[in-house]
Amino acid sequence: MRRLTSLAFAFVALIFATQTVFAADAAAPAPKLDPENTIYLDLKDGRVVIQLLPDVAPKTVERIKTLTRQGFYNGLVFHRVIEGFMAQTGDPTGTGMGGSKLPDVPAEFSQTESFTRGAVGMARSQDPDSGNSQFFICFDDASNLDGQYTLFGRVVEGMENVDYIKRGEPPVDPDKIIRMQVAADVKKN
Repeated sequence: MRRLTSLAFAFVALIFATQTVFAADAAAPAPKLDPENTIYLDLKDGRVVIQLLPDVAPKTVERIKTLTRQGFYNGLVFHRVIEGFMAQTGDPTGTGMGGSKLPDVPAEFSQTESFTRGAVGMARSQDPDSGNSQFFICFDDASNLDGQYTLFGRVVEGMENVDYIKRGEPPVDPDKIIRMQVAADVKKN
């Protein structure tokens, strides 16, 4: 009987310790985001917050911010959405063959960042230096893209809204970007 009591006590202590750890994590403040390097991507199901990585891909981050500030992405469809892989957008023609009028951006492959769930990367053609305006958000691990595509951001909030994007190549009734903004440009009410 004494052994059972000791086991029960140990079990209760383990549950208490686990709850304490989870409570500490929940109480921990979210990392402070730099508004100049944060993107708000508004979709039909809600906002997606993307932390840009200028230390990893400075030219690509600058391109994304430039096009965002021009309103380029507003209303564009997700033209290629593959279950378990990624959702791609950024083509004004909606075909996957278009881009902005700006020159292409050279590849900025990272040695430290990996394409995991929520990674945001620059789409390109066969030429590694052909990134322009199209980008994708990974649904799951896609580390096979490491060293082959430019990773320039990470979803830090609202990934569930990315999960709701309609699938297809192209989707029959594609979801659109309602609005995309640099957080520093958003006026507080």
